[in-house]
This record gives sequence, structure tokens and C-alpha cells, in this order.
Amino acid sequence: MVQSINDSTLLNNGVRMPWLGFGVFKVQEGEEVVNSVKNALKTGYRSIDTAAYYANEEGVGKAIRESGVLRQDLFITTKVWNSEQGYDSTLKAFEASRKKLGLDYLDLYLIHWPVKGKYLDTWKALVKLYEEGLIRAIGVSNFQIHHLKDIMEKSHVVPAVNQVEFHPLLTQKELLAFCKENRVQLEAWGPLIRGQLNNPILTELSEKYKKTPAQIVLRWDLQHEVVTIPKSITPSRIDENADIFDFELTAEDMDRIDTLNENKRTGPDPDKF
Repeated sequence: MVQSINDSTLLNNGVRMPWLGFGVFKVQEGEEVVNSVKNALKTGYRSIDTAAYYANEEGVGKAIRESGVLRQDLFITTKVWNSEQGYDSTLKAFEASRKKLGLDYLDLYLIHWPVKGKYLDTWKALVKLYEEGLIRAIGVSNFQIHHLKDIMEKSHVVPAVNQVEFHPLLTQKELLAFCKENRVQLEAWGPLIRGQLNNPILTELSEKYKKTPAQIVLRWDLQHEVVTIPKSITPSRIDENADIFDFELTAEDMDRIDTLNENKRTGPDPDKF
């Protein structure tokens, strides 16, 4: 059982990654992202997830430097965007992200989407950077089972992480089972269904456990052994999302949340994107 914000999962290459992280998708560059990341670090989050596409890597880097938290205690993730995919362009994109973040190395670098005809070359670039020690772990985002199989058949390095849309309306059971079987850590983006939490089952469980529907969902992620990265710019919400370590959902309540699945995406379908 995940019992504190300091608990971490062991990735397939022996690197530890916090179970709970802080996402900054759509958080504005400048003061907004700097303040929200600093608030998250003050609350105790140690994993920060950004991407070149979010256009806020500089602010994330500034917040890290100003926070006073030791670099070795942090777990920083960013991602290569679709237009930069391909071998040489990925190497350049990585260097640009690293400079914006102001870091010597990254903890996790992901391929943002499986761009057809490009993601294998992109993966080769990630492997090179990983083997050079510039990244502690490499992975993918929004990859379906067939994309993962493709990489695993053609590379000697298995992705350490697959970050996908995952929440009670999109439980991705087959993908979760495949990732567990192949020691690829599943990570949830959009875990709070973009705020669509007004649901009778979640409301009922919220009353039962004296927790908010958001806290119920984040706990459900962790009990499915899925890393989760909620985002917020509101200090009280940042704190609330981290207050999920003093209760545990019963197996029956986990199953009840699972029944909410509608295979409903709030973001693009990776096979059509």
C-alpha cells in the first residue's frame, strides 16, 4: 500500500519514481507555473511533469532553482513533441528542453505521442541519451499495446513508463495488464477527468471515506498501481490532491469505481492523432 507522498515505484531499470507527481499541462509560463510548482514542492511533491509542448519548461526550471529542494531529491519529466520527432531532431529537442529547465540531466524523458513512421527513430535517440547518462529513465506517452510491442521487438530497451489518459471513465484494463506483465509503469494523465467528477458512486464514496471525489479517484489510481500526476494552480487544491495517504479503498469499492468505465476519452485517440 502506498502510504506517503515519499513512496515510490521501482521502474524496470532500477530507478525509483514517486507514485504521486505534479502535472503542469496548460499552466502558463512565468509567474503562474513558477508559483504552482513552488507550492507543490512546499507541499511535498517531488515529481514534476512537463513537456516541450506545454511551453513552460523555463518556469519549471526557475521554480526548481528557487525552491531550495536538492536536485537529487527531485524527479523531473519532460517530453519530445511530435514535430521534433526523428533521430537527429529529437537529440536537438532534448538539448533545448534540458537548457530551458537548467538541468544537467533529466529523470524521465518521454515520446509525447506515437507519430507514425517516426517514433522508432525517436526511441533510438532516447536510448542514445539514456546510455550516455543524460536521462535516468526513458519512456513513452499515449502508446497503445501495438506501439509498445513494436518498440519491444525492435529495441533492446523496454520503455520504463507509459503515460496515458487514465481515469474512471477510461480504465484501459487491457493496456494496464499488458504494462504490468511487461514491467512498464503505467502513469495517468488527466486523472481527474478534467473535473467531471459529479457522479453518484464517487459522491457516495466521498461521503463514506470523508474525502473529496478527486481524492477518491487519485487513491483509486494508486491502488491500481498507476502513477498519477494531478495538476492545479490553486494552493488548497494542490494540498488536497496530496492528502490521499491516510485511507484505503476496499476491493469492493475499487470494483465499483471500475464499473464507471465508458472507454471515454477527454483527449485524442492515439491511433487517430
